[in-house]
Amino acid sequence: MKEVKTKTRGKTKARPTHKDPGGDTPYSKPALRSDAFVRALTDAKACLKNPEDLQALFDEAAKKAAAVPREPFKECWPYLQTMLRLIRAHQRGEYNQVPNDALLWIVAALNYLVDPFDLIPDKTPFLGFVDDATVIEFVTDKNRQALDDFMVWETASARAAL
Repeated sequence: MKEVKTKTRGKTKARPTHKDPGGDTPYSKPALRSDAFVRALTDAKACLKNPEDLQALFDEAAKKAAAVPREPFKECWPYLQTMLRLIRAHQRGEYNQVPNDALLWIVAALNYLVDPFDLIPDKTPFLGFVDDATVIEFVTDKNRQALDDFMVWETASARAAL
């Protein structure tokens, strides 16, 4: 039996491999692979179809954010606050420039935050919010440009009002 040789056109580009020596890539974090996060994404899709649900999520997330300890959230705390303001402005119809995928991720992150029975239940002292902070940090990193664009819009709107 004769072997068939296949021809390749041009050189094949080598794809960069993303090695993660420390196990620190976002999707390797358990919170992002959990059933709770999948549920948060599914709930986010439904929430975006109903303005009343989005308002209820905003109210619940704002209340929760006011009560959680800031320590686990570190540098992403200001972005959590920005997510809340963005959702409020979007829900009110004041800001519609956020890309749909960014909006979905932000709503999913807030859904995860308000879920008391996520990967690590919120009643677990200190650790109960570590997974929430991990999700907020991931969504912040994934959507930093959309969040920064909103903050620029917000600042310009505030200056225009003066």
